[in-house]
Amino acid sequence: MASAHHHKLARSAGVFTGATMISRILGYARDSMVAHFFGAGAAADAFYAAFRISNLFRRLLGEGALSASFIPVFTRYHETEGQEKTQEFLNTMWTMLLIILTVLTILGIIFAPQVTRLIAMGFEKTPERFALTVTLTRWMFPFLLFISMAALLTGVINSFHSFFLPALAPACLSLAEIIYLLMLAPWVPIEKQIVGLAIAVSIGGFCQFFLHVPALHAKGFKLGFRWDLAHEGLRRVGKLMLPATLGISVDQLNAFVDTICASFLMEGSITALYYSNRVMQLPLALFGIALSQVSLPAMSAHVARGEKQEVKDTLNFALRLTLFMIVPATMGLLLLGRPIVQVLFQHGEFSTTATTLTNRALFFFSLGLFAYAAVKILASAFYAHQNTRIPVIVAGLCVTINITMNLLLMKRMGVGGLALSTATASWVNAGMLYFLLRRKLGKLGGLRIFVTMIKALAASLGMGVFCHFTMNSINFHSRHIPLLLLLTIAIAGGALVYLAGARLLQMEEWDPFWAQMARRRK
Repeated sequence: MASAHHHKLARSAGVFTGATMISRILGYARDSMVAHFFGAGAAADAFYAAFRISNLFRRLLGEGALSASFIPVFTRYHETEGQEKTQEFLNTMWTMLLIILTVLTILGIIFAPQVTRLIAMGFEKTPERFALTVTLTRWMFPFLLFISMAALLTGVINSFHSFFLPALAPACLSLAEIIYLLMLAPWVPIEKQIVGLAIAVSIGGFCQFFLHVPALHAKGFKLGFRWDLAHEGLRRVGKLMLPATLGISVDQLNAFVDTICASFLMEGSITALYYSNRVMQLPLALFGIALSQVSLPAMSAHVARGEKQEVKDTLNFALRLTLFMIVPATMGLLLLGRPIVQVLFQHGEFSTTATTLTNRALFFFSLGLFAYAAVKILASAFYAHQNTRIPVIVAGLCVTINITMNLLLMKRMGVGGLALSTATASWVNAGMLYFLLRRKLGKLGGLRIFVTMIKALAASLGMGVFCHFTMNSINFHSRHIPLLLLLTIAIAGGALVYLAGARLLQMEEWDPFWAQMARRRK
């Protein structure tokens, strides 16, 4: 039977998942509108290449590394030092981060051509596309400043096991872009519409930061300036953050490499990588990232109190619950990827060719879905111990694997080869982190994890049969049924078949999962 702690962890993950679902729905509405306006052509490639640049810096210097290094230190201060010293630490962090990010933003705007040349070097073959990417990069660089400030406040709020608002806040970016596309873009000259979209990105980042400020005050903290380079907490975060910059952002680094390689492939390849990654990110955000986000503060608190067994129990349960939910999601994406892409994006300027390209990347991305989630959870266990050295070494090896495979596969498999390389590197990353963490903490309950994986695969096979029958047999005999309806039947019915199979197989993750569902219904 699951413990009360496991139920609490599942409940926190459920809250995060619910807010993330709202944010992702708005995100897909935004992506669908961008696809409708700009398709998968040169303008869309330039926009997503520029967005990849700001997003990469955001992951490396903001959300990823900052959360991994700040939350454990902040949690220790709050657990052992009291409110006043914790407030001093927060003010010192806020001041230093604001200065560093402001300087980086200014430098990014000034040196946008050089940054663009590094990340999308293939664009230099078409000067117009390169120049447009530089312009968009400059307009989007302030997004880095605002979103990183938001990440600091998110860390504080998450440390109190409050996850709804931080998970919902990214919807600000989607709303800013949707409002622009609906209300302003039709009045902007066509050649300038994509520039307006880049400005909307920065506005959305500011709104995401501002949304956190009242929540911070509700937790008894406020933002203030405090200059103290010798502060012990600041130095500790700085020491952890440098290696964490690479360790937690291996997926972003791989995406960075993929973008460079895709810039040498056929037009639309960068856009296909972006949209396929967005589709794959939905189950990853709902389940894998949700559990890594709620596990880090929990494990950090256990480490601060010296509760080693509780750390291992939390880690084991997070991995098993992730398997319980990620395995059927993987099966669904492998079988239903093309109709999902068609329903979400194939309209307006987004062609059948773009759908084929996007689905090809999605198929191979999906093979690594559990690995992506496991890396985040396993890395969080190291960060909870304020150890960022091991994840960075593993990440460096995996980036090397990804680059090597990209060069070997990109000409033969196109975007599919780039996605397969990323998935393979992530599996190596997850395996090495698990092995090294087991050496550090002792046995992690590998047998229970393995049993969960086998049972989840067995239940997913039944779901797969149902989905295949729905999309092929029913569609063959009733061609007048709309694709959206067929897809809805396949997804909803497949989920019910999987849950029935999980119940029949007596999966122990069923209890906390169902308790959370019952709580939502109530």
